[in-house]
Amino acid sequence: MGILEKLEKCDLCPRNCKVNRLKGQKGFCGAVGENVKQARIGLHYYEEPCISGNSGSGTVFFSGCNLRCQFCQNYTISQEETGREISIQELADKMIWLQEEGANNINFVTGFMYIPQIIESIRIAKTQGLKIPILYNSSGYESVEALKMLEGYIDIYLPDFKYYYEELATRLSNAKNYKSIAMSAIKEMIRQQPENIYDEDGILQKGVIIRHLVLPNHIQNSKQVLKFLKSTFGKNISISIMAQYFPSYKASEIKDINRKLTKKEFEEIEDYLYRLEFKNGYIQYLEENEEQYVPDFDS
Repeated sequence: MGILEKLEKCDLCPRNCKVNRLKGQKGFCGAVGENVKQARIGLHYYEEPCISGNSGSGTVFFSGCNLRCQFCQNYTISQEETGREISIQELADKMIWLQEEGANNINFVTGFMYIPQIIESIRIAKTQGLKIPILYNSSGYESVEALKMLEGYIDIYLPDFKYYYEELATRLSNAKNYKSIAMSAIKEMIRQQPENIYDEDGILQKGVIIRHLVLPNHIQNSKQVLKFLKSTFGKNISISIMAQYFPSYKASEIKDINRKLTKKEFEEIEDYLYRLEFKNGYIQYLEENEEQYVPDFDS
């Protein structure tokens, strides 16, 4: 069984459910068995420019999540667990297929519950000729011990840092101690990949970019997140500020987040970002009149 023995008493995330997934027991995230459950595998063009480029990011969207974000835009995947099971070998084969399709990287989205399977699939894929960078795209609500298992396998980390205020994290994502857990996780990611390295086309090969989604009516949360990131890591870290929020899933029933972000709110965050003198990253500009949001990043 090897590394999959970790699933017999699962403690891969801060929930520490300790269920035996190999015997069909479900923890908070909903993952069971030796296989992985994926909702979509394909080229994705709407990540940051240094990740998607012109060719796209080879994205694997996993089903399930260890958060219960009331505003999740992918709730059918994360909370209703839409998708189908594939084996570790099939996942490795898909990685090779994505590389052949021209993907700039392999982008594992919300893959914490499948870390043992991801490691095995990377090992297999590399014997089959996988050469492009491996990216780990996460909520930030991660176990440091599990992240250490990924050292040497992950080239790029793309974590969220959602909340400064614990009340918000608990109420909107059912995530106690989010700030301290996410900060410890990001510190481990930066320890593993301390420098952002790009190829001649500006495509990220190694490093960390920290994402933050701005929520309506919670501008102070975003300001505190940015201030906290600067005080912890300095102004040279790479950050990505996102404006794509809309009241999805249960958010329309929650008074303080039941609308889109306003231009005034986002401009206030943008101004604060520049006052803090961050040097690297992206801003996702607000398109208020678009029926379907199409990300527009600028550096």
